[in-house]
Amino acid sequence: MKPINFPERIIWYSIIGTYGFYLIGGLYIVGSAIGWILLIYLGKKLWNQTQTTPLEERIDIPFMIWLWIGAMIVMELALIVGHYNFGLTTSLLIKSSIGWAKGWALLAVFPLVGLLKIRPQLLWRAACIVCFQTLVFSPVFFLAYFLHLPEMPYVSPLRIVGGPSDEFFAFRLYEIDPSNMLPRWRLFTPWAPALGFMANIYFFMALQETNKKWRWIGIAGSIFMCIISASRLALLSITVVFLVTWVLTNLARPFVLIALGFGSFITSLITTTLFNSYEAFQQKFADARPESSRVRETLAKIALYRSWNEAFLWGHGVVEQGPHLVEYMPIGSHHTWYGLLFVKGFVGTLALAFPLLCSFLYLLVIAQKSETAKVAFSIVLILFLYTFGENLEILSYLYWPGLVIMGMAFKGEEQTHISLSKYKGRNIYLEGELPEKI
Repeated sequence: MKPINFPERIIWYSIIGTYGFYLIGGLYIVGSAIGWILLIYLGKKLWNQTQTTPLEERIDIPFMIWLWIGAMIVMELALIVGHYNFGLTTSLLIKSSIGWAKGWALLAVFPLVGLLKIRPQLLWRAACIVCFQTLVFSPVFFLAYFLHLPEMPYVSPLRIVGGPSDEFFAFRLYEIDPSNMLPRWRLFTPWAPALGFMANIYFFMALQETNKKWRWIGIAGSIFMCIISASRLALLSITVVFLVTWVLTNLARPFVLIALGFGSFITSLITTTLFNSYEAFQQKFADARPESSRVRETLAKIALYRSWNEAFLWGHGVVEQGPHLVEYMPIGSHHTWYGLLFVKGFVGTLALAFPLLCSFLYLLVIAQKSETAKVAFSIVLILFLYTFGENLEILSYLYWPGLVIMGMAFKGEEQTHISLSKYKGRNIYLEGELPEKI
């Protein structure tokens, strides 16, 4: 499996070079830059496109991608209005807009990139290679803990280019969870739960790999990342998304419909038991890391209260540092919806909820017959689940391969085959700034 054109080379080497870029502290820069580089490339192709352009060379932007483009522009509009309403300076607005370009904007940029001639099989293999590298390099990270080496040997000098925090440019061998004093690993991500996030993305990409050896390596590596991240949400997500995807993308099969009908009947008989079990599970989930759960709950209450009473429609424009009660974590962090309500208000919240819901419904329909759409559907489910534990925009530089797959799915399986036919056989935290997770 080798790249055969410019966009494939950019994507291939950006993914398989993950650990190399992490070693020099350049992963955040690479993930933020390649989307705009490929967008310029796409723009050039669109500019040169004419009526005489061969069908296999033409690029048409689907409605679903236009929807994401419009929604992310609304995000920037909410950002501008929020800065204006609270009298923030022009320099702060410029910095926040740069943060938007490296965060929320990528949720529209990378699906656009998916319209280029990029084989999905290339991404499946690249994901498996990263999982393989994880299995190979992980003994070094484990050994560092057992030898009591420094947790963070250095922060890359590339930090000078600017970014959310030092964690995005730091090389960290391991970390100690203060809630239980046990080790956990973040590897190439800025915090451990983000590693679980990426493990989920790579897991569903690896499932599509046709080579059995690489597929099992990808599956093993992604599950391994979930475990060492010690992320509760990661383990829950990988299970729930797998089951939900399998059921909802096989609705055309009679036995699935029969099983769902029978399951609905049984569920109606044991509703009380299921409700009690859910409450017990939720309590155990919170008790697994009680201090983290407390901080997250308090942050949510502060964000909701201040959003409702101070800036419900357009938000505050920036993320503000929280009090000692929440360990000075920024208000609006650790949760996408609360973060949007606080920073961009109801307008910004709707700008994510609407395209996410439309993507879910659209992909649900086409995933019945398209394997690429099935992966994109799983990715949308993962993004939705992680809105309750992460700020999506801050990690878009990592999970961008999933966004590219979404763009491929929006383009349509048939158009994908047509376009590739010729290759057969080849303190105030500005927008995009958050400190380390809890």
